[in-house]
Formats: sequence, C-alpha cells, structure tokens
Amino acid sequence: MGGHPAWELLLPAAAAPARQRGRSLQEALRDAVRAGRLAPGTRLPSSRALAADLGVSRGLVTEAYEQLTAEGYLRSDRGSGTWVGGAARAAAPGVRDLAPRTPGVRVDFHPGTPDLSLFPRSAWGAAQRAVLAELAHRRLGYPDPRGLPELRGALAALLARRRGVVADPERLVVCSGVAQAATLLGLALRARGLETVGVEDPGSPEHGRLFAATGLETVWLPVDAEGLLPGPLAASGVRAVVTTPSHQFPSGIAYSARRRAALLDWARSVDGFVMEDDYDGDFRYDRAPVGALQGLDPERVAYAGSVSKSLAPGLRLGWMLVPEALLDEVVERKRTMDLGNPALDQAVLARFVTGGAYDRQLRRCQRAYRERRDALVAALERHFPGTEVTGIAAGLHVIAHVPADYGPTARFLDRARAAGVAVRPLEDYGTARPSDAVVRLVIGYAHLSPSDIALGVGLVARAYEREAGTG
Repeated sequence: MGGHPAWELLLPAAAAPARQRGRSLQEALRDAVRAGRLAPGTRLPSSRALAADLGVSRGLVTEAYEQLTAEGYLRSDRGSGTWVGGAARAAAPGVRDLAPRTPGVRVDFHPGTPDLSLFPRSAWGAAQRAVLAELAHRRLGYPDPRGLPELRGALAALLARRRGVVADPERLVVCSGVAQAATLLGLALRARGLETVGVEDPGSPEHGRLFAATGLETVWLPVDAEGLLPGPLAASGVRAVVTTPSHQFPSGIAYSARRRAALLDWARSVDGFVMEDDYDGDFRYDRAPVGALQGLDPERVAYAGSVSKSLAPGLRLGWMLVPEALLDEVVERKRTMDLGNPALDQAVLARFVTGGAYDRQLRRCQRAYRERRDALVAALERHFPGTEVTGIAAGLHVIAHVPADYGPTARFLDRARAAGVAVRPLEDYGTARPSDAVVRLVIGYAHLSPSDIALGVGLVARAYEREAGTG
C-alpha cells in the first residue's frame, strides 16, 4: 500500500458501512496525524492510488483530503501532491480522574462525606421522569441566573420551615454548592472595595482558598467554646467573615446566643457582612436544630447551603440567600459565570422538595447518621478508654480528644497509617500546633457503616497492642 505501513491504519475505515465510510476515513486520517503515526512532512499517496489500495471511490479520498486540508491537518501544493501538515499535535494520552480519593486505605475517617449509598435513586428517578414528561419546551432555554422560580419558591418555603431563615425567593440564588456561593459572595465583596475576609480558626481550609481565588486575603480569627471571639474580630479590621454557627466546623460547637448577637452587632457597626455556611445544619441528634443566624438579620447575613450532605455532592446544587445590598452584584456575577444552573436538575429538585421526598430523605439520613455516631463513640470508649468526644451531637463528624498515653499526635497518625486507617488531626484545620497532652482528632463517620467504624477504630488499637507487645 504505497510502501508505507501507516496506510494499513485506514483499512478498517474503508470497511465501514457505505454511509459512514467517508466520515470514518477522515477520522482515521485525523487520528493518525494527531498520534504522530503520520509524521509532519509525510507525502500521501495520490487520491487515485489510495482509493485503489483501499477499494473505495476516488471521490471519497479526494473529499477526505480536501476536508483535512481545510482543517489544517494536511497541506496541498498544486502539482506536487498532498502532505501531512505541521499544525497538529498529539493529545495527552488517557483520561485522568481527579476526584478526591484516599488510596491504599482500609477505613477512611476523613470528614465531610455523606453516605452516597443513601441517595434515593428510585424517588429521584421518578421525579426526573415526571419532570421530563411535563416540562414545557421553553423551560429548556437559558434560565433566570438566580434559578428556576419554582425551585426558588420551594427552597424558600423549605428553609423558612426547617431552618428559620427569612426566605424571600427573589433574593435566593441557586448555585453549584456552597463553593460557588462563596465565590460569588467574594466577588461581590471585592467589587465593594473589600480586601480581606475573616475565617474561623479552626475552620474549613476551603473557605480561605475560595475567597483567595476572588482576590480577598483571609484572616484567621479564633473560635472558643461559644463561637468567634469578639475582641480579635473587632481588632482584625475585616468587614466580612465566613462562619458555621449552627455546628462549627471542625470544633463541633454551636454558637451561643451571646456570640450570635455579638457577631451581628459587629457586622452592623462596621457596615459588614457574615456568610453563614449551614453545611450540615439539618442533622442534630439530641434536640431540634438551632435556627439559622440569618433569621436574626437577613440584611447582614448571606445564608448558604446545599444538598451535598443530604443527597449527594455530585449533584452540585446549592443556594444562597443574599442581603439586598449585594444581590444585584451576585446575580450579575452568576450570570457571567455560567448563565445559571442546569434547568432539568433544578426542576427535578423542585419537584423532589414540594412532593415531600426531600423531607423523607432527611429523616432517613438522620436515623442512619445518629446510629453511626453512636457506634463511633462506643468504639472509642471500648478501644481508647478515657477518650472525650466534644461538640454537640450533630453533623457528620466528631472531635475526639484521645488521652496523652496514645500521643503525641505524630505517633498516633503513624500507627493509624500503618494500620490502613486515614484520620486527620484537629491541627490540620487551623493555626494551632499539636498538643503533647492530648491527641485531637476530627473523625468523619457518616459515610461508614457501623461495622466499618468498629473495624477502623479496632485496627488502630491493635497497632498499639502490637507495639506494646514488641516493647
């Protein structure tokens, strides 16, 4: 075949069904050029010769040459034939998956992940089918960047009922989780001239990273057993803070009424704003959840939440109730960022909420996560006597203060790692240094079965037993 083995790559294309043969031949030529199997400067056979070798019509080859010449893969010099051009470059091989994982671990106690097996596939599928059958064609166009009216209305009613917020659907923006809510808010604050934002210490590292991406410098602000300390907050010079007042991450405390009031007084005094990340506010196991901070002053508090803990983070659906002063800027930023969230997904969630399925899902998760928290506390008491679990009975993680006998922290983490158990110390979430007197751990449990929880804690305990036996 023209003395060049590369032409054999085109034989499968020539054998394609007649209607697909021309497109298959063009794609096979593109792939050969991209992959370097046909190197730049290689002269191609004449259309007549290649057609004869492949057993196809000359017109098919001529059309392929003309198309790839127009695209830049080939070049044609009148009277001297067709050559492989130099514009194409090989694409990077393979497709990587950059989803977060902890490889080589038997039990992963990292916090923040719900049990994805609890996702209500049947109920969600039924809502999808109903939406597809009923949704008007026009609703598949570009949506209001704030979100579909029916979803904003459904979420406003839900949040007012469950979280005690002041929920005006006109000030509710549907977004891709709390991460996008923080980004939108950061951009709006930057447009108002703010240069810094306060973050809780300890707190979620993601908050600082998200606001830094919008050009805001982050300032760590200490948290004690009641919430943000008013003195350091006032002295910091910031005019915006991001907080987790209903269940502080990661310390597990709930802000006291006194600190809630002090935080709002501060915001009013500096003409500032508070972002309330209500990431797991629905899950409280010993009493009804404390209402959201936003209900006390909706003009100073931007309230953000999502379905990441109640349904699945992969849905990328969340919301933010925005103070009036920031609303226009946030909506415009949302418009230019992505023109709004997918309309079908929004319509399905609206139906899921209004039909009562979302409340049923929350009750299901509540039962499962309470059982798993109890299993974790029991396993710690059994294998690490004297461990103190602090924070309120809520959310998807606990803070465990393991006695100094098992320390220092580096030693505990080494034993856990050797046992195939992943766990993070509290010091990973702020500016504090590890304590020699106690090992402070942030232990996530929601994504683990009670048996896996018992296994993980037991594996670490046995690593200490082996060490003691060797000693």
